[in-house]
Amino acid sequence: MPRSSKTKPVRSGLTNEDFTTVPPPITASDRVILEIRKFIAAAIFFNARAAEKTGLSLTDMQVIHTLQLHGPSTPSHLASSTGLSSGGVTVAVDRLEKAGYVRRQPNPDDRRSLLITLVPARLRKLAGLYAEVERETRRRLAALSESDLEAVIRFFDTVGAAGGTVRSKRNG
Repeated sequence: MPRSSKTKPVRSGLTNEDFTTVPPPITASDRVILEIRKFIAAAIFFNARAAEKTGLSLTDMQVIHTLQLHGPSTPSHLASSTGLSSGGVTVAVDRLEKAGYVRRQPNPDDRRSLLITLVPARLRKLAGLYAEVERETRRRLAALSESDLEAVIRFFDTVGAAGGTVRSKRNG
């Protein structure tokens, strides 16, 4: 089928009119984007299996990860950092509290709000699920030079900042 003159490539190497397959990468940026997609897919499936083993939902697991990364959070901060609605956060926190993974506590900085905190003893089971993948990741990272590791850190800092921008544009 001939290409319409109105069809424009969105980005180099990754344009595919039917979207059923991903074309081979042309540029280094194309390759990075494809590798990110592979990594995200593998991480999501790993987290889904971990959630299933613990009787949690994938959303519940991501809320736990967010709390581990950012510390105790208000429900509104959890909503903004996860992209969940306030109702979605409430449902997830209700499930996690019932399962013993989190507690709602008064916020010492604002009497009108609560802090959602993790229950450390309950997280031990989760730690075992992630220990092997962390060991393997550390083993593979040991093969990289310090300058390569610094480049990886810069990459995640840059892409992480862009992810926040994309999320806020989509939801805002």
